[in-house]
Amino acid sequence: MSNLHELTRLGQATDYPDSYDADLLQPIPRALGRDALGLSEDELLPFTGIDLWTHYELSWLDAGGKPVVAVGEIRVPAESVSLIESKSLKLYFNSLNFEKFARPEDFVARVEQDLSSAAEADVTLTLLAAGADIAPLPGRCIDDLPLVTDVYTPDPGLLRSNPEEPVDEVLHSHLLRSNCPVTDQPDWGSVLIHYRGPRIDPQSLLAYIVSFRRHSDFHEQCVERMFTDLRTHAGAEQLSVYARYTRRGGLDINPFRSNFEQLAQSWRTLRQ
Repeated sequence: MSNLHELTRLGQATDYPDSYDADLLQPIPRALGRDALGLSEDELLPFTGIDLWTHYELSWLDAGGKPVVAVGEIRVPAESVSLIESKSLKLYFNSLNFEKFARPEDFVARVEQDLSSAAEADVTLTLLAAGADIAPLPGRCIDDLPLVTDVYTPDPGLLRSNPEEPVDEVLHSHLLRSNCPVTDQPDWGSVLIHYRGPRIDPQSLLAYIVSFRRHSDFHEQCVERMFTDLRTHAGAEQLSVYARYTRRGGLDINPFRSNFEQLAQSWRTLRQ
């Protein structure tokens, strides 16, 4: 990922244009992050999934020039050629603030066309009703388990599992922290893991999640690293990993990867 700084506006002084410009969108090839995980773009991915973005600061003008505000949920397929760099997405949506659309559906259609072109896949935007549900993540929270550690870079060797005890289990933690690979700003989140296979020792899983605390990577690539490590080092046969990060600048990014199910619900806690 040596040329990452050339592909992103993160960490750069930037004007915020208020005239529509789809060219503001900056795609970043997913292959840049997947090569390090041994995921060749010439082979089938070991998972499917989406990157679920929530945009809390959407706005445009109606036909008469009156502002409209909304919250939107964007879904980018994990199979897309590129992810979309977050600051460029903010700049793009800012450029729509003074564009007129006769109907909300016209705004949605314009955005879907532009994002799909940037990602090279079918991207969808759904406008959310006011008062979207806030609910606890399902399954067992492992955050109260005792832990003594000084490992703050990802270490799959921390993971332990018992092949003699197969389970179907849902675990989650709110102690996930990673860092932006460009600006080094901390990214805070919760992670939900649903797996079937040898029982993963929950204390070892907590230590593994905490080990991301100094790790620099995009949200999407952190989740794909977790997915790869849990399959390879913990023996998870069927696996879903869903990270729900807190928002920054009106946007949150919440990747979901699985080899056996679809995202049932876009759970959101009070932090998100």
